[in-house]
Amino acid sequence: MASYKSLSIVIPVYKEQENLQLLMQELDAVSRRETELVWEFLFVDDGSTDGSLEILRALAAADPRVKVTAFTRNFGQTAAMSCGIMTATGDVIIPLDADLQNDPADIPRFLEKIDEGFACISGWRRDRKDELVSRKIPSWCANALISWMTGVRLHDYGCSLKAYRRDVIQGVSLYGEMHRFIPVYAASMGAKVTEIPVNHRPRRHGESKYGLSRVFKVMLDLIVVKFLIRYFNRPMHFFGMAGFLALGFGFLCEIAALYYKLAGLKSLVATPLPVVGAMFIIVGVQFILTGLIAEVLMRTYYETQKKTPYAVRERWNP
Repeated sequence: MASYKSLSIVIPVYKEQENLQLLMQELDAVSRRETELVWEFLFVDDGSTDGSLEILRALAAADPRVKVTAFTRNFGQTAAMSCGIMTATGDVIIPLDADLQNDPADIPRFLEKIDEGFACISGWRRDRKDELVSRKIPSWCANALISWMTGVRLHDYGCSLKAYRRDVIQGVSLYGEMHRFIPVYAASMGAKVTEIPVNHRPRRHGESKYGLSRVFKVMLDLIVVKFLIRYFNRPMHFFGMAGFLALGFGFLCEIAALYYKLAGLKSLVATPLPVVGAMFIIVGVQFILTGLIAEVLMRTYYETQKKTPYAVRERWNP
């Protein structure tokens, strides 16, 4: 027997008027095969300037399971996905794109993995129908780098089609391009993460909203994620380590400068070592002070929001 009773499908929308009705037809067909579940379809219009919002309003009027949120302007895919996730009521949350490249027929396979005990299942577009140079090669490189830096090895972080248990995902705050890193957050909290190959279809209508510039945004967000996962609860370890390294290098430079001076090899003004050493000493002190400030902010974050730096799986006789 399934451990979940309801399902929320989260669909960010940005100028996809040609695809919405077809997508809803496919979602409705899948939901009719999974009649034991309570379904809801959460469309978040991210400031579309075509007729997408009018179509969504018509879909909501025709089907009470369709819920529509419209942004005042374009805030980006992550913001739209975050909005849908935060308003979802289902025990399982499945985001997917509105461009028909994700196949709703794959949804039951994600639910099978949920039944097996996984809390986060990522889609893998093994036979991806996108351009090789502008989309596939940058994606391969990014996925390899993310897997190496985070230790959560997935083939396709960029695939929007994923499945999460609600208790795993609804506590995650998403910014920038952070939605692709949710499996990393889930794994850091002890959730079981896996991936399954999914059907990826060529785009039939509209134009892709993604370009090579997105690669650089993802790389910057990866640095943030790496820091948050490893050092959020102990920022002094990161800043203190960097500070002591800078201090050590600075003192070595000053000692070398004194050695040259006392040995009669070079005067203090004939070598840049004193200036370089002083600079690294100042930087080292600043790193350590930054770590102290970050420690205070981290404690304020937990205490004011009554959060805990741990996650409980279950209790006996609480």
